[in-house]
Amino acid sequence: MPEGHTLHRLATALDETFAGHPVRVSSPQGRFAESATLLDGRVVERAEPCGKHLWVHFAHDDLVHVHLGLYGRFDVTRDADAVPAPVGQVRLRLVTADAGAATASYADLRGATACELHTPEQREALIARLGPDPLRPDADPDLAWHRLRRSRAPIAGLLMDQSVVAGIGNVYRAELLFRHRVDPFRPGTSIRPSRWTAMWKDLVALMQDGVRDGVIRTVRPEHLTERERLGSDRASYVYRRAGEPCRVCGTRVRTRELLGRNLYWCARCQPRFRSRALQ
Repeated sequence: MPEGHTLHRLATALDETFAGHPVRVSSPQGRFAESATLLDGRVVERAEPCGKHLWVHFAHDDLVHVHLGLYGRFDVTRDADAVPAPVGQVRLRLVTADAGAATASYADLRGATACELHTPEQREALIARLGPDPLRPDADPDLAWHRLRRSRAPIAGLLMDQSVVAGIGNVYRAELLFRHRVDPFRPGTSIRPSRWTAMWKDLVALMQDGVRDGVIRTVRPEHLTERERLGSDRASYVYRRAGEPCRVCGTRVRTRELLGRNLYWCARCQPRFRSRALQ
């Protein structure tokens, strides 16, 4: 499933391509056809991400809510000489409709978990259920901390709960806990404000880097191999490195399933939490 930085990059692409322009809206697949007819010819005002959700705002307070889920894609193509026929199960297609333009831009949504028309009230209700998004300027890290502090569940599970923090996925979860030497099974109730403040600031910086680069990079330069330093691919401390030596201490990275997702950690760098030694 795409993590939060991907949705912010997508929102920027949609803004740069469609904001302020009338668009032709269609649903070649047919599942969004009625709403597409309602929106056809309207001006796109902006795209708004929050966590793993996205809204495309149209004039007259109509919003298209999108959640990509595990398999969704929203591909944006700019300044094409011609708009091709849709390929595959295109739930939603946006095409610029500026009169006299020499080229056209279009975006095709496929495989999304959600593609539905929302009112502003529905958007507000959904956002109210989400935790703070580290990439939004209105994010309140204290809200996430208070939600963590109310639960004795493992922090590794709580970080994946979108009502605690919106936008974290399996990669950021595993890497953030490693970077701060936090036992993934440590209960949320044990997290001190100073520890959470440091983790939040680091998470914001990591996700901002992801928005800028389009790649999740979490490994500090001194822990990269020479080949990795010269490359552009993602490198991780523990994510998908089960059985490999930890980059810091050499201990084999461990893995187990937690709440249906694979968790990765280093038992030495992230020692077991002891309740009598709050950090």
